[in-house]
Amino acid sequence: MSDIQKDEAFVLEKRDYSDTSIISNIFTKENGKYTVIVKGGRNPKSKFGLIIDPLNQIEIVVYKKELRNMQLLSGASLIASYKNIKEDIDKIKFCSGILELVRNLIPENEANPKLYKGIARIFELFESSDEKPEILFGRFFMFFITVLGYEIGLDKCAECGKEELSGEQTGFNYDRGLFCSDCSKNNLISFNFSTELFAYLKCLKEGNKINISNDKTYFSAITFMENFLRNHISDFKGIKTLQVFK
Repeated sequence: MSDIQKDEAFVLEKRDYSDTSIISNIFTKENGKYTVIVKGGRNPKSKFGLIIDPLNQIEIVVYKKELRNMQLLSGASLIASYKNIKEDIDKIKFCSGILELVRNLIPENEANPKLYKGIARIFELFESSDEKPEILFGRFFMFFITVLGYEIGLDKCAECGKEELSGEQTGFNYDRGLFCSDCSKNNLISFNFSTELFAYLKCLKEGNKINISNDKTYFSAITFMENFLRNHISDFKGIKTLQVFK
């Protein structure tokens, strides 16, 4: 059975296929992630070859057939190309990291409108906000972990239940969660928080304004979240894009 479908999508990646075509991994609003083939896409005169480019948000028309690994793209138009992002190497780096997370950790053919909306929102912020790219990425990463079905609990000690923790000598076990300074002494700790890092992570989780100006803290938070995902998803080896751009 085949069907012609119209949808919106973010282009996650593209690569050459045969002498004339390209294939692209896309994340769509209505049908989730899948792969399309753009026949003749390598031709400089192709209507769609330049539109199908990573970071672009596009409208698509796809000739979709069940049980086919690659769907045939028959139409595409540009919604957003994010010019400001593409002119800033740091923004490119972190937005490419977002695409990598979606490409590698989201299952095929499963609609996820919450994630689609989240990508659209964070790219809008990268395009127009003055907030530092590493902070914006941290905000998305925390959101993404929640979308995957995991929870980084920062509200109370996993053992004694103590609340309103400040982060001073607070420890985190990737399997059990957060421990206060007293309970940390008697438990295996995977990651030790400084007061500043703990406060920053709470801001990311709660969507609050960031009043911390410390690049080391921003990147420590990313490292913590990478390690958290590694512990829960055995196939996840970290965000390679961020390593390539270092």
